[in-house]
Amino acid sequence: MTNGVPERDIVLVVDDSPETLGFLTQALERSGVTVLVATSGQAALSVAERVTPDMVLMDAVMPEMDGFETCRRIKTRPALQHVPVIFMTGLSETEHVVHALESGGVDFLTKPINIDELQARIRVHLANARQVQSARIALDAAGRHLIAVSAAGLPVWSTPQTRQALDAALAQTGGETLLTARLASWLATDAPAPRAASFALDLAPGVALQMHYLGPIGPDEFLFRLTTADHPNQDETLRRHFGLTAREAEVLLWIAKGKANRDIGDILGLSPRTVNKHLEQIYAKLGVENRASAAVRAAQVLHEL
Repeated sequence: MTNGVPERDIVLVVDDSPETLGFLTQALERSGVTVLVATSGQAALSVAERVTPDMVLMDAVMPEMDGFETCRRIKTRPALQHVPVIFMTGLSETEHVVHALESGGVDFLTKPINIDELQARIRVHLANARQVQSARIALDAAGRHLIAVSAAGLPVWSTPQTRQALDAALAQTGGETLLTARLASWLATDAPAPRAASFALDLAPGVALQMHYLGPIGPDEFLFRLTTADHPNQDETLRRHFGLTAREAEVLLWIAKGKANRDIGDILGLSPRTVNKHLEQIYAKLGVENRASAAVRAAQVLHEL
């Protein structure tokens, strides 16, 4: 909600038929949806990179780049991986349905489109997508910076702040190709022998990521927790940025790393009561109400180092 006005969902409609675009745009806007349109797969990619939609309605059959290939390319964009894609087509054979789902779609509607059915499916898939995204944000806030990759090293999904950390590292190394190659090599080299719990991923001089292997979570999906190599002045950075005492900065740093109060007390030699007192002061100075929000604020500052 912005300034008391509920935010409208954004749906990108991709179809090479002006009649279909007009019909769907009119119907969706009447239901309170903001509609973006594209008449080709390439135009859809261009639009989606400028404005991230909440959902894509994709025509399967289009000239040059069809909807299946367009969907596959959308799913390679980290910022768009969470966006659900519903296919629309006059093709109803099983092979086309399978093709739609294998390319990354979440649903399949046969033309002519029934608007009531379409709106019902949009509501369901938007709700599911929001739940997944909320779960990933919650994992971030709890210090669980996770990324799942395929055996080929390609990112399948990641929590939002993990994506930020990766983007910051990759900006200094010339792209994701090197990261993908290193992860694929590590997964291939250690299999089938037991893998080490963690390893350093040196992407360039001074640019290192610490990858903690958490195990397989699907037939071609492997989960890692990511941490960046510690900057020597992290606690001092937090102290200056938020106006903390030296001890408060240390406590906040360990909160950002996902440590529980008992662990922080053991690390810093403090009683649980003292840790709680420091947390009260930290919350007040950061203007937050809980440790999850404090962790997010600290992580935002540390990612800028």
